[in-house]
Order: sequence, then C-alpha cells, then structure tokens
Amino acid sequence: MKPRVARLFAGSVVAMMWAGAPAATAQTASAVTAGAPSAETKWVVDMVHSQVDFGVRHLVGQVRGTFDRWYAVLVMDGSDWKFGKVNVSVQTASLNTGNSYRDADLRSDRFFAATRYPKMTFEGTGFAVADSTVDVHGILTIKGRSKPVTLSGRYRGIARGSDGRERIAFQVTGAVDRRDFGISWNEMVGGTELIGNNVDITIGIEAVRVN
Repeated sequence: MKPRVARLFAGSVVAMMWAGAPAATAQTASAVTAGAPSAETKWVVDMVHSQVDFGVRHLVGQVRGTFDRWYAVLVMDGSDWKFGKVNVSVQTASLNTGNSYRDADLRSDRFFAATRYPKMTFEGTGFAVADSTVDVHGILTIKGRSKPVTLSGRYRGIARGSDGRERIAFQVTGAVDRRDFGISWNEMVGGTELIGNNVDITIGIEAVRVN
C-alpha cells in the first residue's frame, strides 16, 4: 500500500476503475455516454496524464507505490463540475512498488488478496468546494469492506487540448487505516511494528469531456 490517498480518484471520480479496462481515451469513452441523459456531462480519465499513488511506513522509512490499471469517470449535473460525482475502479493486481517480490506479497492473502478481490472502488457521493480547493466525499471499498472517505485537494481548471476537447484536472489526497479494510497483517521488529497502519493515497486526474 502507499502513503497518499488521492481523493479524486478514490473519493474523486464516478466509476473510477473498472478491472481490466484499458487506458481510456476520448475515443474509447463513447460507450460510457451511450443512453446518458442530455443534462449530464461526462468526463473520462486520461490514463496517460493521471495516476493513483499510495504510501505506507516501513519501520522508520516509507514504501511508495502506484496502480497501473484503473479507470475513472466524472459525471456532472449540467456543465458545473461542483455538482458532479466521481467513480473510480482499480485493479488490485496492478499494484507496483518497483519490487517484484514485495508486489507478489502485497497481492497475496496477507494483504490485498487480489485473486479473490480483483477490484477496489471509490464511489463518489459529492464535492464540497471553496475557491480552488475541493473535498471529495465517497465510499471506498477494499476486500469487500466499505468505509466513507474524504479526499482533499485542488481543482486545477478546465482547458482545451490540441484535439479541441475540453479537459478538467484535480489532485486530491487522503489517508485510511488499512485495518478498516481487513488488511491487518503485521509483526514486531526490535520493538517496532514493521508496517504502519495509516496509508496515504494521492489521486491526480486529468479527464476528457466526452459529451
């Protein structure tokens, strides 16, 4: 796990990660908008310019990592993002800390149990906005356990890309206690717990408008 919880893709982002979903682009997002009410505006995460990172204490140091496969969608009521919700879906087996032995251990039943629980999700319930700062409220589900989580950060604006499509960006962070989600394995080393219980999550999103 990692030390920073991004709150716009774990809080931030309606349908943020669908397990097995390929990197999303404006072209692949058309299926998401099919049949959607005209009053809604949808934005799909640009995987090339977005990330979900985490960090956790190891003895007196820190291990950081990311998830390589995830998906997110931001749905707005009309064109005002302040009235939107974000959903994120992440493939747990895609975690990457830069060490294959450690990654295999984290995927095992001692931690994420990725075979039995291939996805973790964040279902946004709404935003709280003050100027360019934003809180993303939602329900985080890991290993079948769901808890309310708030991610806080910044709204970075809306701009048009070279393809003429509008893009919106956020970055949010938060912290969760891994034990709340059934990830409790630990051991004592020289009087110190090997692994910290608080996990920091950081989510950085750049999303493309698809309707």
